[in-house]
Amino acid sequence: MMKTLLAATALVAVMGGSVYAKQLVFCSEASPAHFDPGPTTGGNDFDASSRAIYDRLVEFEHGGTAVIPGLAESWEVSADGLEYTFKLRPGVKFHTTSYFTPTRDLTADDVIFSLERQWKEDNAWNKYLEGISWDYFQGMDMPKFLKSVEKGADDLTVVITLNEPNAPMIANLGMDFASIVSKEYADQLLAKNDPAALADFSNKPVGTGAFVFVDYQTDAVIRYQAFADYWRGKVAIDDLIFAITTDPAVRAQKLKAGECDIMSYPAPADVAGLQDDANLQVLEQEGLNIGYMSYNTTVAPMDNANVRKALSMAINKTAIVDAVYEGAGQVAKNLIPPTMWSYDDKIVDTTYDPEGAKKLLADAGVSGLTLDLWAMPVSRPYNPNAQRVAELIQADWAAVGVTANIVTYEWTEYRERGKKPDRPGAFQIGWTGDNGDPDNFFATLFSCSAIGVSNYSSWCNDDFEKVIQDAKKVSDQAERTALYTKAQEIFKAEEPAMTIAHSKVFMPMNKRVVGYTMDPLGIHRFDNVDVTE
Repeated sequence: MMKTLLAATALVAVMGGSVYAKQLVFCSEASPAHFDPGPTTGGNDFDASSRAIYDRLVEFEHGGTAVIPGLAESWEVSADGLEYTFKLRPGVKFHTTSYFTPTRDLTADDVIFSLERQWKEDNAWNKYLEGISWDYFQGMDMPKFLKSVEKGADDLTVVITLNEPNAPMIANLGMDFASIVSKEYADQLLAKNDPAALADFSNKPVGTGAFVFVDYQTDAVIRYQAFADYWRGKVAIDDLIFAITTDPAVRAQKLKAGECDIMSYPAPADVAGLQDDANLQVLEQEGLNIGYMSYNTTVAPMDNANVRKALSMAINKTAIVDAVYEGAGQVAKNLIPPTMWSYDDKIVDTTYDPEGAKKLLADAGVSGLTLDLWAMPVSRPYNPNAQRVAELIQADWAAVGVTANIVTYEWTEYRERGKKPDRPGAFQIGWTGDNGDPDNFFATLFSCSAIGVSNYSSWCNDDFEKVIQDAKKVSDQAERTALYTKAQEIFKAEEPAMTIAHSKVFMPMNKRVVGYTMDPLGIHRFDNVDVTE
């Protein structure tokens, strides 16, 4: 791609030079699967779709996890915690694009459609893409909790009724999967009676968000324009460009060369050099994240908790964190990070003990074990170099007589293959919290309903399941903390996954970028960003 095309913070003259368009270039780390945030799960998918193009009923404040009004200007919850009544903002516009011109503003119909398409199997959009799955909606047990989503007293009122109380529900509705899409656009595409037209819903998106989708050159660049009729008011940036750059070292080079304004996920080894560059600023914060490795608990011999324990005992996690995270990570003993409420510091981590691992394997009758060791193809703060981590684990396992074959695939395919309940081996993956609630780690990643979705261990433990489901039914944080403490004890005893590390997150950018706020939820938002000369 020519440097002139992606000149960072360019002021592009238009209309005879009388008006200038402010341009921001973000060097992103991976191509999106598509632009429908409902069935996607990757942070790169959400950056490209839900956080640029769409809005939700409620939002998280910039830089925090507090819930604030979004498309709903207010809401009320019934005393029994079963009925949520949302009052929508009047006059919220949908994007006008080359392929769609809305004839009405946002109404309750759009909210109902946005949820029902993920929920109701008889909805015409429930299977509109081949192989589609609504991973967040299913993994968070939304079908279990939802009783109805209905229009209230008028077109700007939505009533969501639950089957039982769910303490995280409001925060859940601020998550990417709950983005509100246009029913009118969907109806227009459906009327064409053409499967190819249905696919346009994910490739030619329409939302109410700060930026309007312009075009996507596969694996290269995504272009957006500021939405002039955005309900919060037009943002400062006129043109937003995602320059897709999979190699973190190349992203760093582009940032230094002025070819992008902001980059995602620098390699730890590059951080010091970026910090020393006089033209750059590097923001940082502790991540609300976990890098881990899921054992498939349904495939022998890893269906035996002692074998899983042995495999973890054979791994020197401290050496991994020292070699790969380079001062930006800490060894993880729990699934949730220390910055999250209910974290139990009394949990004792699995000790690095190769001889003990050999004994556990021998006691389980396991010898000559060979298994697949999956390595993520992308860099993330919670695992900046999964290939290197896999190589270190491979060497540690070899020392106890276990042979690991390292495998990987393109990022979207990697995750799809990893979901399969019969997937063999140990699977490297990670998570950055979506809403600041422990349920978003425990239930989303390891509930029974998340098997085949985001539970890469295919682990369904009755005791763990009862605890995490009970924690959803109470609102008192002390009660919930006691339940999540028990969940952490069960998780550590059963070892469905080896927790590797929690990490710091770094965001390098040109000093001309102002207003950018790091987000503990790991998302990249540009609606509050400006550039100066």
